[in-house]
Amino acid sequence: MITEQPGTAQGKQASAPPFKINKVGHVVFYVSDIDRSIKFYTEVLPFKVSDVNEQGMVFLRCAANDHHTLALVPRPEGQMAPADSVRLHHFAMEVDSVDTLFTIRDWLKQHGVQFVYEGRRGPGSNPGIEFLDPDGYALELYADMDKVDWENGVSRPGDQWRRAKSLEEVVANPLPQWPPKQ
Repeated sequence: MITEQPGTAQGKQASAPPFKINKVGHVVFYVSDIDRSIKFYTEVLPFKVSDVNEQGMVFLRCAANDHHTLALVPRPEGQMAPADSVRLHHFAMEVDSVDTLFTIRDWLKQHGVQFVYEGRRGPGSNPGIEFLDPDGYALELYADMDKVDWENGVSRPGDQWRRAKSLEEVVANPLPQWPPKQ
């Protein structure tokens, strides 16, 4: 259990790893209907197919130059993902602005996508929208996540989180500058 208070650095490790992780590389989903999932990710969301391997696994890319950000694995008809697979809470993808989130929200509504959540929750203070893909995986599109300096690790204090239940409320209740200007 983490015992640090919101807005403070996590405890220092005795010896830190001698490297940094640059970004989350990719996510792989088991899907029940590969064609339906390809259509969703390439026609409703802006992914492009990079490759398909000999087992039918589909590799998709988005804005980065990486070969793939998402991969789809067909599961046998009528079967769930293998028992030893990890369950996913959600897969989050960054977009460039809150204005873009409004555009995306309208686009997804036109495609019959139901939302699980929209607004701003708390830590990270990032506004976003959440919805399910055709297999029920939770996806989040977000913008403007707070930045935290790698060395000092200080994040926005909890009393500045300003939770919001819609994108309109996000815009109507802007956050104080973070990090504060010196």
